[in-house]
Amino acid sequence: MELLQETVIKVLLDGGWLMIPLALLGAFIYASILEIILYLNKYSGKIVDSDRWGHWIERPDEATGSIGAMVQYVQEDTTDSPTVRRRVSELMQIHMPPIDSRIKFSTILVSTAPLTGLLGTVTGMLSTFSGLAVSSGGSTVDLVAGGISEALITTQTGLVLAIPGYVLIHLAKRKRGELEVFFNQLEILTIQHFEKINFRKAS
Repeated sequence: MELLQETVIKVLLDGGWLMIPLALLGAFIYASILEIILYLNKYSGKIVDSDRWGHWIERPDEATGSIGAMVQYVQEDTTDSPTVRRRVSELMQIHMPPIDSRIKFSTILVSTAPLTGLLGTVTGMLSTFSGLAVSSGGSTVDLVAGGISEALITTQTGLVLAIPGYVLIHLAKRKRGELEVFFNQLEILTIQHFEKINFRKAS
């Protein structure tokens, strides 16, 4: 454990001042993405298979949880298809735009990580050339090595932050798609259920 801490501290010091904004950026990236995934996880396991909630459309009084509350809201005091569509649209407006804006924000944050690392590459190379220009003797090697180390460490850190971030964003987008499919299924199945009811009444 102590060896790991020493290694982390050494990397932070060798990477230069840009390691501080990179560390803060990494914290913002993963806090933002995990917030989205945790929010979507409340629904994802329950909405993938319509068999798990589809029977609530015929028996809304048995519906439970957040999914059940949506099913009940869509059917409350109506058997009218336009009303169902309007209510499903309202649910989508409540849930989808905040998710989309958070995913967009997280994507922007992840995209800045390798660019920040690239900035570290530039500053590191400037330090290297500066060392070559003003130093002499044995100190030249130390200055050049320090500049190259800073350039490589910040670039690597930016990529290490970005690559898993893109993977997690892809996961969040997949879960977001599942929620959108749920709303479409809810609308279609509810309208079909009401059409059956209205047909029986008419006949």
